[in-house]
Formats: sequence, structure tokens, C-alpha cells
Amino acid sequence: MALYSVLRSIRADFSKVCLSQRVQSFHTSCPLTAEKALLVKLRKTTGYTFINCKKALEKFDNDIKQAESWLHEQAQKEGWNKATRLEGRQAKEGLIGQLVGDRAAVMVEVNCETDFVARNERFQELVRDVAFAAMAHHRRRAEGQSGYVKSLLSAEELAALSVSEGARLADLLALTIGRLGENISLKRALAVVVPADWHIGSYVHGSGSGPGSGSGSGAAGVTMGRYGALVVFQGGQPGDAQALGRRLGQHVVGEAPVSLGNADDLPCGESETRLLPQSLLSDPSRTVAQYLAQEGARVLDFARFQCGEGSAAADQ
Repeated sequence: MALYSVLRSIRADFSKVCLSQRVQSFHTSCPLTAEKALLVKLRKTTGYTFINCKKALEKFDNDIKQAESWLHEQAQKEGWNKATRLEGRQAKEGLIGQLVGDRAAVMVEVNCETDFVARNERFQELVRDVAFAAMAHHRRRAEGQSGYVKSLLSAEELAALSVSEGARLADLLALTIGRLGENISLKRALAVVVPADWHIGSYVHGSGSGPGSGSGSGAAGVTMGRYGALVVFQGGQPGDAQALGRRLGQHVVGEAPVSLGNADDLPCGESETRLLPQSLLSDPSRTVAQYLAQEGARVLDFARFQCGEGSAAADQ
């Protein structure tokens, strides 16, 4: 009987251990499943690697908000480090971004090292942020001013512009460099605000399609490509201002004028660099001046950006 009691006691203890292990296994499997779902969500939301996302979730006990904030902080720190290391590398690829609003428009250039990165969604989000920040800055600058207001922002001025939650464009630039691992630079921005009876023509040339362009990819209202033009003009046929502005922008992109010229200037051949005496791109039998006279319009200013090169702009 004593032996039987001992065996029963051992069997009971063994059953308790097995049951405890099964219960423990059941309860520990739930967090693992939840962690996997959070891992997938965090990876999709932030774009960081699974390894880094897993590390962040483990660090903050599956608190996804803290994990995401930590990932951004780490990427930004790494971005500043990478920006310093990569500063000397050439960045001649990239995109021209264009944002046209109510009587206002901006055109920006952001550069990177390869066309592969220029097609990346996160790089294009940076271009979008630069365009919106430049637009907001210029609208504030133009408040209380009448007439035509135009400004050209340098790389340093762009980097200092504020975006959401007090961050600067310089911070977003570092974050993007940390994510993509290439030298990326903010090159320039042109912004204009026009009076009520003036018009802004726009054109971007690139791949895909976007609003207000011949061809160009778009991100949340910003049209992007390798070439862009803005044309400020008056007049035109009623209801045709947008189409006229597009044709003029297309001409500026294609023929690359560097000055405006006068309506009565005579063309000087294929090397003509004044806009008005140039042969119209869409109809070489007429000059731009002749086309404008027929449309009852007058060009007042224009600008052309080509990715990786300088701009060409003219004032009357």
C-alpha cells in the first residue's frame, strides 16, 4: 500500500506538471500570434526591415506606437550619419516636383544618386513634402502683397522650412537617407503667386501620367518628372487658359529658352534661345509670338527646371 501511494503521488505530480506545461504553452502562444500580426502591421506602415521591426516590438513589449517612434528615431540618427558619409557622392538623378494651386505654383528639385531610388515611393514622398512646404512658405511670404510675387529658394533655405509637428525638411531628408541608403539632396524651389487676372501654365515631362502635365508621375497632387516648366501669362481665349498654359509649358520644356525676348524680334535660326522668336514646338510654321498674338495672350515670365542641371528663368 505504501508503494501504491507513492506511485499515485508521483503520477499526480507528473500530471500537474504536464497540465501546467500545456496551459503555459497555450498562454504563451497568444502573444506570439499577436506579435506576428503587429510585426506585419509595423513593417507595412513604416517600411523598415522585419528584423528591425521585431527588435522594436520586443524592446517595447509589443507597444506598436512606441516601436514606430523608436524606429523613426533610429533611422533619423542613422540618416544623419549616412548623410555625412555620403555627402561627397554625386547626386544628379532625382525628380522635378510641381504643385499648382489657386493662383500659386511651386516647382522643386530633389536629387539622388540613381534612377532606381528616384522611382521609390519614399523618395517621391520626400519630393511631395518639399513641394507642399515650399508652397506654404511662399503663401505666407506673399500675404498682404499685391501683384506678382516670385521667390527662388536655395538648398539651405529649403532644409530650414518647417513641416508637420515642428520637424524641418532637413529632418525628413535625413530620415529618407537612412531608409534608402543613398546621397539625397534638396536642390532648389521656385514659387510664384499671381494676381486674379493672370494664369500659370504648367508642364512636367517624365514617366507615367499626372494632373496638369504631358507625362509625369503624381503623388498626392504633386506632379513629377525629369523636366518641368511654369509659364506666367495673361489673356487667352475664354475657357482655354489651362490648355494654353500646358502648350506653352510643353514648348519651354522642349525648346529650353533662356530669356523672353520681344514680340517683334526676328528669329535667328536653330540657335535661338529667346522664347518669343522661337518656332512653336507644336507648329513650327509659327513663332511663339505669332501664336500668342492669335490667342490674344502675353507671356510675362517663365521658368524651366531640368533634373541635375541649372534652371533657366526670365523676367520681362
